Order: sequence, then structure tokens, then C-alpha cells
Amino acid sequence: MMRVISGKLKGAKFETLKGRQTHPMGDRIKVALFNTISAEIGGARILDAYAGSGALGLEALSRGGSFAQFIEKDARAFKILASNVAGMELDSNQVQVTRANCASWVENNQDQQFDIIFVDPPFDQLNLSTIFKLSCLLSGEGLMVLSHSGREAVPIVNGVVVVDNRMYGDAALSYYRKAAE
Repeated sequence: MMRVISGKLKGAKFETLKGRQTHPMGDRIKVALFNTISAEIGGARILDAYAGSGALGLEALSRGGSFAQFIEKDARAFKILASNVAGMELDSNQVQVTRANCASWVENNQDQQFDIIFVDPPFDQLNLSTIFKLSCLLSGEGLMVLSHSGREAVPIVNGVVVVDNRMYGDAALSYYRKAAE
């Protein structure tokens, strides 16, 4: 079981998929992430790509995000995600849960814009072309947060620039914004 750390859903528990298909972000890293971006969450439109249990999108909604789109392709993880979202006290127009491959979903949703995009794939499924496609959905001042292996170099993604990078043992969070034109 995991829990929402702060906000209106604080303490709400939710399930996560057992095994190595997903890698839920630990509370320590999640607290650090949300402390870093707290000023940007209020009213934000959120995309939780590679959503797994939905922990990042749920935390963002709890802290004042206005809408969250969850994308998950794995059938077992999607079932848990849908159950987790349904179990929260959220307005139905605040969330959209979709079972899809991220790259395919982006191709069919180019008109969407998000203020915060969480990209938290299993480390062995990090695909830079998909991350580039996701970055194209950033609003003008939007922020994309990529969780990746701390053993690798910070991924360089065309069209966005790294504005911060933080290491947490074997994990890292890299923060991106659109490149100046």
C-alpha cells in the first residue's frame, strides 16, 4: 500500500502493482519532488505518463491540480490505476484514465496542453523519442519531470532544456522546460 502525502487527499491509501513491471517512486523522492514544484501545482493540468498506480497524478490533484490525465499501457497496472482513481474523492471531470501506449496516445492527442508532465517509466523502458513527443504537449511555461536511473547521464531531449537535476541514490529526477525560441 502507498499513500497520498499531502493536500486534500492526505493519508488516502492506494494499491500498487507488485513485481518489477512498474517501479513506484518512494516517499522520500516523492516528497522532494513535490517540495520542488509546489508553487506550480495549484490549478495545473497534469499528465501522468507511465502512470503505474497513479501516485504522482493523485498527489498533484491532492495538492491543488485542476485536472490529471493518466496514461498506462500494462493491463494489470491499468486495472489497479483505475481502481485507485475511482477510490479517491475526486470530481469525475478532474480525471481521465486511459489504457494506451504513451507514444500512440501522444500521436492522437497533439492538441492537448499540460502544465506539468510526469514521466516515470520503468528505467529499462526509457525511450527518448517518446519523451520528446511528450515534451511537445507542454504549455508555454510548463514543466516536465523525468524519473530515470541515476547511473545514466541526464537524458538530452530536443526542444526542452534541463533546468534542474537531482540525484537520490540510484534514481534521479530531471526537470525540463521548453527551449527558448
